[in-house]
Amino acid sequence: MVLLFPLFSLISGLILANCSNATALKTLLSAVLTRVLIPIVIIYNMVYYREGSLSLVLLSLCTAIVLFALYALLYKDRVQALCFSYTNMAWLGFPIAIALFGPEASAPMIALYIGVSLFGNVWAVSAVSTETQPLGKIVKKVIQSPPVIALAIAGLLRLLQVQYLDQHQWIDAVYLFAKWAMSFSGMCVLGMWLRQTRIAWDDVWHSAKVAMLKLCCGMLICTLVYFYFPLTDLPHALGSLFLLFCLPPAANIVALENHYQGTGTSAKYIAAGTLVSCGVIVIYAAVLHML
Repeated sequence: MVLLFPLFSLISGLILANCSNATALKTLLSAVLTRVLIPIVIIYNMVYYREGSLSLVLLSLCTAIVLFALYALLYKDRVQALCFSYTNMAWLGFPIAIALFGPEASAPMIALYIGVSLFGNVWAVSAVSTETQPLGKIVKKVIQSPPVIALAIAGLLRLLQVQYLDQHQWIDAVYLFAKWAMSFSGMCVLGMWLRQTRIAWDDVWHSAKVAMLKLCCGMLICTLVYFYFPLTDLPHALGSLFLLFCLPPAANIVALENHYQGTGTSAKYIAAGTLVSCGVIVIYAAVLHML
């Protein structure tokens, strides 16, 4: 069931893409996912905090910065560097992690998502904008982002000692619903988005080469983490970290590029990268199954 549900959700998205109100539905699902479901999952996991989460937040943030700097240094293209470093954790990362590792993957994935989200909110606009962003504007954007608001709510609930409540079945039920709804919405939006996107073979080949570079970086970083920064407190933390390097670029990069530069070249990188990532994730799942 855990493995088939994301596939069912993806197929549902491919079918729903043919509906007359598909665009409005995709927008609604995306908003509910990022502003409601993911914050609920973040709040729950932070209230019932697991040791090691903060380390993963900092690790994913630093990893995104390193990937961006590496690609920008090698190829001198900030938009492509952003596609290389800012990954689709919301629509694809959570559903795939739960399918691969089960519900216990929620805690490490939340921590990784927070780090990547902080990177996106702080750096994404600066990367695509031709003008220097005021520090106050960046700070305001970070504070108003759903993950940071969720963290603030979780901190308040911990101060109120909600984590020590004896009867919290209804809280567990809300969390369980949000987790499955998050998986469905993410994969459904992905299916709708892929159905409406046209990709050339050259774009796929380019994305495949970029994916190889990213996987090499992932193997190097995960090896260093394994030997020098053991993450023993969170189950599947290392596996979830490597999944970060299998994921495609974040879909909102093209919206930022279009707004600040008036172009949309990242759309083909995102679409082709998503297709390539799906293949990479299937291979990763097969390897995990054999281990």
